[in-house]
Amino acid sequence: MRNLVKVIWIGLFIICTQAYAEVNEILLDTFENEPEKRWEFFADTVMGGVSTGQVSFRNENGKKYARMTGEVSTKNRGGFIQFRRTISEKYADGVKGVRLIVRGNNQQYFVHLRTNGTILPWQYYQGNFETTDGWDEIRIPLSSFKASGRILSTKIRASSLKSIGIVAYGRNHKALVDILEIGFY
Repeated sequence: MRNLVKVIWIGLFIICTQAYAEVNEILLDTFENEPEKRWEFFADTVMGGVSTGQVSFRNENGKKYARMTGEVSTKNRGGFIQFRRTISEKYADGVKGVRLIVRGNNQQYFVHLRTNGTILPWQYYQGNFETTDGWDEIRIPLSSFKASGRILSTKIRASSLKSIGIVAYGRNHKALVDILEIGFY
C-alpha cells in the first residue's frame, strides 16, 4: 500500500510539473491563418550574394508548417537565406529561450533574434540547432545566443525582442528545414 501511495504522489508531481511547463510556453506561430502575411523571405542577394531559396507554407496530414528550401552560397561575400517575422508582442523578461518543433535534412540551422538594440541590418543574436528527418522539439536558451558584434549587449531581454528568423547560414549547402511550431519558454 505504501508503494502505491508513493507511485500516486510521484504521478501527481509529474502531471503538475508538465502542466506548469506547458503553461509557461508561449506559442508565437503554428503557421495557420495566412502565415505569408507574417513571415518574409530574405536572401543574401540584398547585399550582393548569390544564394537562392524560398519559404512555402504547407499542410501535411492536417499539420501546417513552414518549409524553407534553397542553395546557400558564400560567393560574393554572401552565405544566407532566411525567413523572418516581426514580434509585436512584449514578453516578460522571465522568458528563458526559444522553442521550436522542426525537421530537416540533418543539417545545422540558426535562429536569429533582433532586439531594440540591434539597429543596423547586420546585427542579430544567433542560436543554432540541428535537424533530423523526423519532428523534434528544440529548446535554445537565450543565454546561448551569441551577439553578431562586440558592441551588442551580451544578454537578451525578452521584452526587447523585435523579430525572429530561421536561417541557413555560413557555408555552401542545400537547405531544407521545416518548422511546425515556434515560440518561447
